[in-house]
Order: sequence, then C-alpha cells, then structure tokens
Amino acid sequence: IKKYGEVMVWALKKARKSTFKKGEVVRVAYEIPGLPLAEAVFTALVKEGYNPVTKATETAAMERAFYEHGSDDQLKFIPAGTKELNDNLNGSIFIIAPESLTHLAGIKPTKISTAMVARKPFRDILWRREEKGAFSWTLCLMATPANSSSSKMSVKEYEKQIIKACFLDKKDPVAEWEKIYVKSGEIKTWLNKMNINLLHIESAKCDLKITLGEKRKWLGCSGHNIPSFEIFTSPDWRGTEGIYFANLPSYRTGNYIEDVRLEFKKGKAVSVKAGKGDAFVKEMLKSDKTANQIGEFSLTDKRFSRIDKFMAETLYDENFGGKNGNCHVAVGSAYTDAYTGKPADLTPAMKKSLGFNDSSLHWDLVNTEDKRVTATLKDGSKTVIYEKGMFRV
Repeated sequence: IKKYGEVMVWALKKARKSTFKKGEVVRVAYEIPGLPLAEAVFTALVKEGYNPVTKATETAAMERAFYEHGSDDQLKFIPAGTKELNDNLNGSIFIIAPESLTHLAGIKPTKISTAMVARKPFRDILWRREEKGAFSWTLCLMATPANSSSSKMSVKEYEKQIIKACFLDKKDPVAEWEKIYVKSGEIKTWLNKMNINLLHIESAKCDLKITLGEKRKWLGCSGHNIPSFEIFTSPDWRGTEGIYFANLPSYRTGNYIEDVRLEFKKGKAVSVKAGKGDAFVKEMLKSDKTANQIGEFSLTDKRFSRIDKFMAETLYDENFGGKNGNCHVAVGSAYTDAYTGKPADLTPAMKKSLGFNDSSLHWDLVNTEDKRVTATLKDGSKTVIYEKGMFRV
C-alpha cells in the first residue's frame, strides 16, 4: 500500500506539464473500500508539501437512490463551491474501489446522461487548467469483492493482478514505471515522425479506417492512469469508416455490456448493436449530438503490459496485454493534448475545424483480437505499424 501511494504521487507529478509547487491543492477522491490507499496517498502528498483535499464518493446505495428517485432538478444539482474548488485545483487522484458494479442496472440511461451533461462544464474547467499546465490527474484501482467476483477471481487473485500490473512486486516500482515511460516515449517519437494520414485496423471482426487528422500527435504513459501502457491519439472523427467490434466486456454505470458492434459512416456510428446491454449502449451514444463520434484510438503493446485477465474495470481492460495486446476506440470526447500546438490555444472553432470531438461522453471499447494496423502515409505509401500484439518499431 505504501509503495502504491508513492507510485500514484509519482504519476500525478509526471502527468503535469509544469512542476508542482509546495502548497498546491490536490484532491484525493476515493470510493469507501479504497480508504487504506487514500490514507497512503494522503501521507505521501503531505510529505511532498502539498495540501490534500479529501472526498469520499457516494456509496452504491446512495448512487442508486440518486438516480432512482432524483428529479431532473436534483440530477442537475451542483453543490456550492464546486466551481471554486475546480478553479483552484492543481491535481486529482481518484481511487476506484467499487462496492458494486451492477447497482444501477434498470436505471433509465436518460437519467444518467442528464447528470453527466450537467457536470460537463465543471469537468471542462479542469481540462482547461490542464491545457495551461496548472492541473493534472491520475486514477488507480483497489480490489473489492465486487470487481473480483465480476472478473471470476477471488479478492486475493485480483489483488495479485493489481500488484503485478503496477510493478508493486518490484523493489522500486517507481523505477520500473520510469523505464516504461522511456520505452513508450521511443514509440511515440517513432509514430510522430511517420506523417500518418490514415490507419486501417483489421481483425476477425474489425475492419475500420481512421483518419489521423492535421496537427496530431501520439500520447501515452504520461502518468495519467496507473497502470497505463497504451499509446493513443485523438483522431479527426470525420474520417472514421467501417466496422469496429469490442470483444472485451465492460461495466458502465452499473450496466454490463458485451459484444458492442459499431458501424461508422462519414464519422458517425450509424449502426449500434450489443450482444448484452443493447438498449443502454444505444442510449449512451445518443446522450448528446456528438456521443456517436470517436474521440480516441489506442494501441497497447503486450511486451509492456502484464495484464492478462479481464478485470471488469476499463482502467485495466484498456491496457490489456495478454497474447494479442489490444486496441480500443473511445466514443465521445477527444483529448486536446493530441494537438501538436499548445492545447490552451485551441478555441472551440479551431477544435471543430480540426475534428477534435467534444462530448459529455468518453467510453473506451476494447478489442483484444489478433490484429494488424496499417498506416497510409501522406506520400501514399503504406506500412504496418502494429501486428501480433506489438508495435513494429
């Protein structure tokens, strides 16, 4: 736990574009079962000279009551002080430790999307602060009976997966993360020098073409999220064509989702189907006008990731290594960090003209099939950049 806390503070500092200063404000948000790690993170932050602000999130019963009985006005309610805190927040560490993964089953998706849309302006404050280098964030996970049983593991087995994935079994986990940071940096440099115009993703059930877009760069292993092995970008949503299939299940706001199939035409998902959770998926992709457009494309190299089991948590599943590595797309909002200029200089009009999607939704959908990713360069030549779960660098 102590090592884990130190890794999280390292990640938060790594994720920031500018250097943290003593006295800056860092929120430690946690679900109740994550309290032991929250205490370790709190201690590490105090030792660094920062001012931690703690926030325990709603319990599963509270969250169920909120969506089941809340009126529209209650769903849209924002507590006093939220804007003021976000205007002055310098960092945020969130500890995922769910009591339940299915407690919102049966709740109308429109109620969830109403609350999500109402909170978007306050999340946007933090995005803008991050673009200016005044804020950073990171996430991590603790084992609970809920996520363990949903993955068909005991709590002890699930804990072992977390320990392995985060290098907590090593003498110096931070040093291991520094190595991953350097190696992923080499891959990003290789990709960013390639002048890619188009990506073609081919697997047993995927045949998808993605236009990278102008003024784009690849990101990854920046400290955002622990663990994080993915190399990703936010493409021009308008150039998305073909079929994408997410063979890895996922849980989202208490709903179990399986076998999502999306067909894109002219950048929009015109056909949306799921083997399980079909109605929920369709409703989520209608939560606003741009929720059915992509905001991210990502690849994970199996040589880096030690994750080899379904974890029932996107933070881990989007970094799945296993036999074939993985790719994922996110429907919804883009990461403006993928802009080659200064993200803080991006106006809404510039984002629109460059094809950076803006939405209240950001939902990662993961494919772990054996796949080939071919890049068409701006000079018309083609090269395979990813095959058999590895980058071809």
